[in-house]
Amino acid sequence: MEGDLGALDKIVALKKEFNFRILIDDAHGMGVMGPEGRGTHTHFNCADDIDLYFCAFAKTMAIIGGFIGCNDEDIITYLRFNMRSQIYAKSLPMPIVWGVKRRLEIINQHPEYREKLWELSTYLQKSLQAEGLNTGVTESPITPVFFPGDVNQGTNVVVDLRENYGIFCSIVVYPVVPKGQIMLRIIPTAVHTMEHANRTIEVFREVKKRLDQGVYNKPMPDMHIIKHK
Repeated sequence: MEGDLGALDKIVALKKEFNFRILIDDAHGMGVMGPEGRGTHTHFNCADDIDLYFCAFAKTMAIIGGFIGCNDEDIITYLRFNMRSQIYAKSLPMPIVWGVKRRLEIINQHPEYREKLWELSTYLQKSLQAEGLNTGVTESPITPVFFPGDVNQGTNVVVDLRENYGIFCSIVVYPVVPKGQIMLRIIPTAVHTMEHANRTIEVFREVKKRLDQGVYNKPMPDMHIIKHK
């Protein structure tokens, strides 16, 4: 994998000069980045210098929950007693815990899934870029596509994609992205195929054209109002 995410190891190197801790939110990296999918910090060979490692199970695990890892027991104890959302929280239900353990086994036992995912994701991202679409700076299989537009236009786009093209993707709007911009998030998986990728590329080419034509500008009183002829 190539890109500017190498800044992580450069930031870690600064710890020799300055006194600070590093927390990684690696929801997009666990399971796909680094040797055996162990995370972004292992990809850049700086795992020993990461102070807190946070990860949600929502991406690679496709399940609820998450964890914080740390090699300092005092920090974990502090978090347990000072994170307001955790003080009265219950632990994950055992079926979820069992499901996470089983998913870890799959990640460890089937590296070919990860290899296929990277092959598909790289192809998808490069092909979208070749179509003149803005995928920003992405270093994981999760693929953003940026368009100029507002919340109403973005909502119309995702409804159109779901109802008329059979493609589901989430939308990110202000304040996560600047005003006047919408971000659609494509999440390929190891069970998707090149046929799926090509279909997605074709559809996003059409969506860009429809945005440029102002098709999504008007409010949608009905989700099928822009049903294609």
